[in-house]
Amino acid sequence: MFGLSTGYGAGRGGGKRYNAIDVSSRIEGATPHGLVTILYDELLAALDTLVALGAHGDAARRNERHARAVAILHGLDGSLDFEKGGDIARSFSQIYAEGRRLLAKAQREGDMAPITQAKAMIADIAEAWKRIG
Repeated sequence: MFGLSTGYGAGRGGGKRYNAIDVSSRIEGATPHGLVTILYDELLAALDTLVALGAHGDAARRNERHARAVAILHGLDGSLDFEKGGDIARSFSQIYAEGRRLLAKAQREGDMAPITQAKAMIADIAEAWKRIG
């Protein structure tokens, strides 16, 4: 109000701070299963933003969301236990690798279709993960 900003809720930066606080509080008491759920939620949110920005949106924000999505996919892949998970863990790893490939393709070609494809693939897994929780 009156041109002064408290930094909370003002513009895009306020939303980022609120989201960071929300994610932090969700992480604090989360079980391992809950942590993976949070990663899926954050990944899907990043993919939604990428699609919304489209090929001609704010390039800096698009690059930040792209990097976040790729980092989350690496985090999910790195959390897999191949000894205990066997074929299922290998299948998830292949899906995460495909998600990264699709994101790279979208970034390279400026096409949102691969992001939509990656989102659909991850959304199916995220929904199934929530059901078993």
